[in-house]
Amino acid sequence: MTTSTLSSALPALFQGFAAHRLPTPDGQHIHVLTGGSGPALLMLHGHPQTSAIWHKVAPALAQHFTLVLADLRGYGDSDKPAGDAAHTQYSKRVMAADMLAVMQGLGHAQFSVLAHDRGARVAHRLAADHPQAVRRMVLLDIAPTLAMYEQTNNDFARAYWHWFFLIQPAPLPERLIEADPAAYARDVMGRRSAGLAPFDPRALAEYVRCLALPGTAHGICEDYRAAAGIDLEHDRADRDAGRKLSMPVLALWGEQGVVHKCFKPLQQWQRVAADVRGHPLPCGHYIAEEAPDALLAQALPFLLDGR
Repeated sequence: MTTSTLSSALPALFQGFAAHRLPTPDGQHIHVLTGGSGPALLMLHGHPQTSAIWHKVAPALAQHFTLVLADLRGYGDSDKPAGDAAHTQYSKRVMAADMLAVMQGLGHAQFSVLAHDRGARVAHRLAADHPQAVRRMVLLDIAPTLAMYEQTNNDFARAYWHWFFLIQPAPLPERLIEADPAAYARDVMGRRSAGLAPFDPRALAEYVRCLALPGTAHGICEDYRAAAGIDLEHDRADRDAGRKLSMPVLALWGEQGVVHKCFKPLQQWQRVAADVRGHPLPCGHYIAEEAPDALLAQALPFLLDGR
């Protein structure tokens, strides 16, 4: 483990947190922020963001947990390896192995997980592949990947256009993102139900900074290409074998969001998890930034119950 420096916006957003770079099984490095005290809680962000999404809820959670805020591979200040033909480098199985190595590297054999969007897909695979490590999980504004692809309809495809844009063969989507990373961030995030209003300018600047880093556009695209290919193979194998997540799961989603409109998230999670509960919150997709108090009111008692 090596200690790294916080980027310009992060010290103000995460006072008292330390930055580290930890190795993965395949020789990459993951950037994490750590802070707080108590049982370990791994926190994973979504697209097109970084661990900065947690700045509104981290202070309250740090009173009860040792927080590990990780940038997924391909995102933020984590490494961004080149993809391969099968996109295995960005399969959720490999990304989950990253997070297991991070937590073990910090001395946490068992931990809970709070994860949003892409990070929640990594958390799903982490819990499926390494159930002994995960105590309980809170998953934000997703239905399982396999369910969302198999139930895609016109409304979903129009709203989640980026799912189908990012999986196009390289280098087309990479080239378009790299042409104007700030516009990509504003367009993707600003077209959601709440617009750009919920985002602290410092956090938004951090997302834009990281989107402009070399390799980020490719990493993001590879994440989505894997989700449309090899990740579905892994999910189908679990379904065919009748495997279900064994740890308690809390699924929360925005009642103003696309997941609520196009799917039945609780029912879908009940198909893949044995102990799951959940309901919508009064917000859109970016729950931790749109409705931090509502998130804490639901997630904190659930997570504290498993200490």
